[in-house]
Amino acid sequence: MSNTNQTSGGAPGSRSAQALFRSVGLLADGPVRWGMPVRVGGPGVFVVELAAPLPSAPIALTRIGKWIEHVPNLRLDGERPASKELMARLASFWLPDQTVLYVDGSTSSIGGRIAAMYRTELGDRRPYAGGHWLRTLTVLEQLRIWWAPTDAVDESLLELVVAFADGVGEAERVGLPDTSVVLPFANLVSPTNDRKVHGVTAALLDNQPAPPPLGTTVVRGTRPARVASTRAGGAASSSATRAPRAPAQQAGRPAEPTHLTQDGLERVSEELRELVEVRRPAVVARIRAARELGDLKENAEYHAAREEQSFLEGRIQALEARLRSAVLVDSGQSHAVLIGSTVVVDTEAGQLVYTVVGPADSSPAEGRISFASPVGKALMGRVAGDEIEVATPAGAHHYRIVEVR
Repeated sequence: MSNTNQTSGGAPGSRSAQALFRSVGLLADGPVRWGMPVRVGGPGVFVVELAAPLPSAPIALTRIGKWIEHVPNLRLDGERPASKELMARLASFWLPDQTVLYVDGSTSSIGGRIAAMYRTELGDRRPYAGGHWLRTLTVLEQLRIWWAPTDAVDESLLELVVAFADGVGEAERVGLPDTSVVLPFANLVSPTNDRKVHGVTAALLDNQPAPPPLGTTVVRGTRPARVASTRAGGAASSSATRAPRAPAQQAGRPAEPTHLTQDGLERVSEELRELVEVRRPAVVARIRAARELGDLKENAEYHAAREEQSFLEGRIQALEARLRSAVLVDSGQSHAVLIGSTVVVDTEAGQLVYTVVGPADSSPAEGRISFASPVGKALMGRVAGDEIEVATPAGAHHYRIVEVR
């Protein structure tokens, strides 16, 4: 049996950084020891690894203590932790059969990203706090870094993370506190923005801006585009085909609420589940299969799959934003028309049935009208027996409310 998936001197089943790169079609350069410069400009991805697996996490208690002291707001499960408690929590995410500890990348400069990571003290956000759990280790000087230049940073990051998770055995996986998001030890967020459930919050100083997500470049005046990261099989859009984001929310202004009925909330949640758990893994599999066919420039299947992926990620982000700002409305037992009410009306054209919903949930063809629409505004607060006149672009229309339920 080939041993290309094993680290030199490593436990069976462990996968070296070089083997991980090869598994996604990239040729690794390096390595260099932690702290040594990587004199490579341009976009690409990199991996931090141990020379061989370690059975337990080599975490320095003194470094944990200094971290807690340095960041006064740091919490573990909502409480100010003791050093040993925080150390134990981090150690519970250690994978004893794996050598790869961290995967990251940059769409601008691999070497610059790695240099920024070196310069960032534990607990600081700047210049780059990615992989800050690495700084709790006693073996920093033993870590080595491999890298691979590529323009498809987001896609490569996703494939590396998925390949890593695929290489984690069931015995290791079941020992993790969070078995649904399997990542290298120092990766806290997947490339599709799924997060380890580790309980550590406010771990970085509040007075410093947060680092950008994996592989992104911040453009002044805009929000950085989000690089993917979901559970196994999630998809990320590449820098060339990244889905557009909604305009950034103005500083200090809360997001506009999205009014949803229970029905609407369930529809949005179900669509999001379908996209994340079914369609996203399917399109990632199509991209991976298309890549294996060779030359990407003339690969129609690859480009079609990437376009679908871009649309898919944009839709997922829109649905996630809708759920984050959702306000659940319930008509209760009121006899007046409220958001969530079903209203039976008589019109010149006959009897119609409307359900009054929030703008994000409206679908006039299905009888769901927004409370902000002309008809919705006229109906709000009315009761059975009321007659209303609604001015629309097509002219005035007369309605009589027959029933409110």
